[in-house]
Amino acid sequence: MQRPAIWLMLVVLLLGVLFLREPRLEQSEEFFLRWLIKNSEPHGPTAPLTVVEIGHDAVMERNPLKESAETSPHAGGSVVSPLEFALFLQSVLEFQPTVVAFENILKWRERDKDQEQVFIDQAMRVPRLLLAAELTTTPDPDAPGPEIQGFSQVTGKRGDLVEFSGIGRQPGEEMRLIATAGFINLPDEIADGIHVPLLFRYRGEVIPSFALEAVLLWLRVTLAEVTIDLGSHISLPQGRKIPIRADGTLLISPNAGKKARRITLNELALATQQHDAGKKMGSEFETIRDQIVLARTPANPLSPPDIFAATLATIQTNAYVHRVSWIFDCVILLIAAVAVGKLRHISRVDLVLGAIAFTAAYCLIALAVVSRWLIWLPGCLPLGAVWLLVLISIVTPHRYHARRPKATTMPASIP
Repeated sequence: MQRPAIWLMLVVLLLGVLFLREPRLEQSEEFFLRWLIKNSEPHGPTAPLTVVEIGHDAVMERNPLKESAETSPHAGGSVVSPLEFALFLQSVLEFQPTVVAFENILKWRERDKDQEQVFIDQAMRVPRLLLAAELTTTPDPDAPGPEIQGFSQVTGKRGDLVEFSGIGRQPGEEMRLIATAGFINLPDEIADGIHVPLLFRYRGEVIPSFALEAVLLWLRVTLAEVTIDLGSHISLPQGRKIPIRADGTLLISPNAGKKARRITLNELALATQQHDAGKKMGSEFETIRDQIVLARTPANPLSPPDIFAATLATIQTNAYVHRVSWIFDCVILLIAAVAVGKLRHISRVDLVLGAIAFTAAYCLIALAVVSRWLIWLPGCLPLGAVWLLVLISIVTPHRYHARRPKATTMPASIP
């Protein structure tokens, strides 16, 4: 009776250690993490971020074939006219934001040059302007590669960073002279709905992405003041640290973007008019002075995914999701190993019902923990251990399970 239980305990412990030691098995936790983050609502303060959603001009004639040939997947200049962006700048400058960032690549057609000059005249008034650009691995061999300033204090292995060798799409030269470039690449090999790259490798140099560049401008931090430990964190002045993986990505919650204020261009223009008149509605936007204003075109199918707002809000509020300590995994393994010896005292039906109830309760608890404390609990290990116990109970020979005592029958009394 005891020997089979001891062997089963060793099997459970060895399987658990194998799961913790094998990177490919440990990556299976990403599925549970993805489910947790996408279904949780992180608590915390409101982010100093305003997202202005600019709609497209429905009257403008569009040629899909020409757009696909002239624009990149992240370009949005053919949908929103330069005059609309100029109106946005004119309105937002009334509140003097710290940073104005465009997540669409501002590249217009030749016939829009007159309108583009109107936009440039407004853009020159922005103290810190960030314009989206796109890196490429296949640059024009005849065009000289532009120099991009990188970080000087970088430690760790750089081989896991995605490398680029040139700039693919970018704004016109006049706009590049009055703005800072932010690279909006989301490489498929490292980026997804919850991992966003903050660092790239450009010709051997480590450079910031669009989101990190926006934060550096917002904090008024230069690249020389930043210290990077790849696989650990990015250190900023005033004790700020951004945790990153070896590939330079940050783990975010897509729902973190809800911490930012979202308004439309019409609402911003109305608030500007109210502000000029000294009315209350305009005064509610006074906080924009200390914020990042992110302009995006959600109606444009060529716009990048709505992930930069969540990334900026995560960094601004220090709402970083991190894993629970490995001690939690060890405790789960010990409990599972001890529970193996108790299986013979539990009926199979009760064990299956208990496993179902535990699975539901554990998922609810994990959701509450990641929402309240930004700590994600592993899912595959504890839930897998419970259902492994159920499987062991089913395949274990019946003789190792407790048998109900048979009812004793009293012999009939002889009269």
